[in-house]
Amino acid sequence: MTNTKPVRVLVVDDSAVMRDLLSGILAEDPEIEVLDTAPDPYVARERIKALNPDVITLDVEMPHMDGVTFLRKIMTLRPMPVVMISTLTTAGAETTLEALEIGAVDFVAKPTNNVATTLAQLAPEIRAKVKNAGRTKVRAPVARKPKVHTLSRSAASGDKIVFIGASTGGVEALKVVLTGMPADSPPILITQHMPPRFTYAFAERLNRECAMTISEAKHGDPVEQGHAYIAPGSHHLEIARSGGRFVCALNDGPTMSGHRPSVDTLFQSAAKLVGANAVAAILTGMGKDGANGMREMRNAGAFTIGQDEATSLIYGMPRVAYEVGGVMKQSPLGDVSDAILAACHYVPAGSAKSA
Repeated sequence: MTNTKPVRVLVVDDSAVMRDLLSGILAEDPEIEVLDTAPDPYVARERIKALNPDVITLDVEMPHMDGVTFLRKIMTLRPMPVVMISTLTTAGAETTLEALEIGAVDFVAKPTNNVATTLAQLAPEIRAKVKNAGRTKVRAPVARKPKVHTLSRSAASGDKIVFIGASTGGVEALKVVLTGMPADSPPILITQHMPPRFTYAFAERLNRECAMTISEAKHGDPVEQGHAYIAPGSHHLEIARSGGRFVCALNDGPTMSGHRPSVDTLFQSAAKLVGANAVAAILTGMGKDGANGMREMRNAGAFTIGQDEATSLIYGMPRVAYEVGGVMKQSPLGDVSDAILAACHYVPAGSAKSA
């Protein structure tokens, strides 16, 4: 038990069953106080004014006003931490990704069947996400004009491969980084903590907005210049060799650092196979996944970048990576793409080029 004040939560959902289930799950944690519930955004608006909650859990699909429309109003008029409650469907994934871009801190993907049983299994995750949301400083989204980079052909045709890990806040952070990369960028392998279906929708969404080609990784995909590969939500992504070239390798083995896909798994494969020709960036996220893998990459000669505290929605993963000695350079989010491109020319003193 800590001496800090509990995170005060308003639960917004049109389903009375869901309101009861979520309230019960959250109330089991002494560090969370459920202030009230609301069946729709109109009631929620009045209860926000009256109760001033620290965090809102918000259903995506509601009558009268959908959750995304209400979220836009919240982020415009009174920016505050919001955790979206989404369905594990393709449509739910698209809507949730839009909500995360608008400014939602995180989301919980609820099933469409056996809701009570599955939510009980998700209880620790739900409580952790709500408490982490309560620690964030949410700001109204600022429209960013994408950078336009031209990478020199000498750099573009080099041997560098980029590896990126992210979690909470990563949807917006990865968008900022990847829209800053040129069409002829070195190849990029990405692990973002996200469920199945969501990673495919996320890759499709980024592909429409970036100069690079972005796709969900498939087992055996050749690792090619101008292409970024996102780990599917159900599998670890690693880099491997096949027939003398680098390829994407997927496996559904045990979780690592509590996750599948795991950033540590990706980074450790890079340390073993790519060595000094690797560049790594670790972005916003709670927990410590990726910290040990980044340290291994740095020890293997890679150049490593951590998102700084001021621009991280959750300064967890980058902080731990920095504390264990994995991070060589800390950068604000808006400068990470520049740092990656600069590092693509970097060769550590005294290190041999990887075969």
